[in-house]
Amino acid sequence: MTALMTMAQFSSIVYPSRSVLSAVLLLAACKISAAPLDISMVYLEQEVDRPPVLSNLVSWPEDEGEQGAAVGIFDNNTTGRFLKHDYTLRKILVPKGEDVIAAAKLALAGSQLVIANVSAENLQKLADLPEASNDLIFNAGSADITLRSEGCRANVLHTLPSRAMLTDALMQFFNMRKWKSVFLLEGNRDVDRQFANSVRNSAKKYRVSISHEKRWIEDSDLRRSASSEIPKFTQARKYDVIVVADENDDFGQYVLYNSWLPRPITGTSGLEPVAWDRVVEQWGALQLQSRFVENAGRPMTSIDYAAWAAVRSVGEAVTRTGSIIPAELREYMMSDRFSLAGFKGRKLTYRSWNGQLRQPIPLVHPKSVVALAPIEGFLHHTTELDTLGLDQPESNCKGME
Repeated sequence: MTALMTMAQFSSIVYPSRSVLSAVLLLAACKISAAPLDISMVYLEQEVDRPPVLSNLVSWPEDEGEQGAAVGIFDNNTTGRFLKHDYTLRKILVPKGEDVIAAAKLALAGSQLVIANVSAENLQKLADLPEASNDLIFNAGSADITLRSEGCRANVLHTLPSRAMLTDALMQFFNMRKWKSVFLLEGNRDVDRQFANSVRNSAKKYRVSISHEKRWIEDSDLRRSASSEIPKFTQARKYDVIVVADENDDFGQYVLYNSWLPRPITGTSGLEPVAWDRVVEQWGALQLQSRFVENAGRPMTSIDYAAWAAVRSVGEAVTRTGSIIPAELREYMMSDRFSLAGFKGRKLTYRSWNGQLRQPIPLVHPKSVVALAPIEGFLHHTTELDTLGLDQPESNCKGME
């Protein structure tokens, strides 16, 4: 893992001058007293032992999430210096195989603002710690649907979209294109099973038929045999689109252009629903993209974006309330007074029933954004963003108040 950038390193970035003007106008508009505040945040991550992959082209950034939080701190301080607010970030990196909860117990004394990039199981354990009872924890690393339903916690907000949000975005797009018959290819890992289950639930929700399903064969060497094995594996008389559930890229990248029928490939390969991608360029996103690349030396990922959104949520709440108490910041974020400018064409807000950050979902391929969900025509009585993921009647989350 690379170390977080120091504030001296951040100062080398040229931030657009209009952002400085916006900060001045914000100070005047909010009429907030410029009382000095020190806002300390914690970034908690457990290193993940990634499984081996067939292709050398498949890799994951070692500092994924960490760099998003770092850029969020820089952005907060851009406005914060006019308000005499100073944001700092402390990193806790737990090596592979070590106990993340034991490390958290030692580090999270007192009320804390925590960005967590850990597994769903460890996130729940973290939230249940007596030491974390007064903390505000942001889930920037797990798309697990249960965390937004029966496994939710009152002191946890979610800035990473759930798998339900991602697969709902796909099904809305399928409806728009009138693709009604799906061939689902499911990988062999637990995360693949979770993604495939989410596809099934979304298909039922949006009345799309999963006409064919297959579990991937583990012992194939697709580097040599994709052109012969994939066509046989996807052989069927009729389907409109293939959905791949392969979150670790074990085989999905080999399905493109090798299917029995010449059909679009979607899901975790081909056309992908994401929180963020390098191809997102509208609504001022290029400013965020360029700042991130200058700092990290690589493109911004969905987990980076989720960590950035968590830090920026705190910055927006502190600016508007003048408080650094986690409970007061949470109350503001969960109210209809809060919104976050997230470079996605809409203001982002938190769902009061499960703490999920509402956000559009880009549908992308490596060179372009194809669509942005929610797709026009899918209506909701409150906001079209609530057509993505667990709406209030669908969530079994209790005790968020």
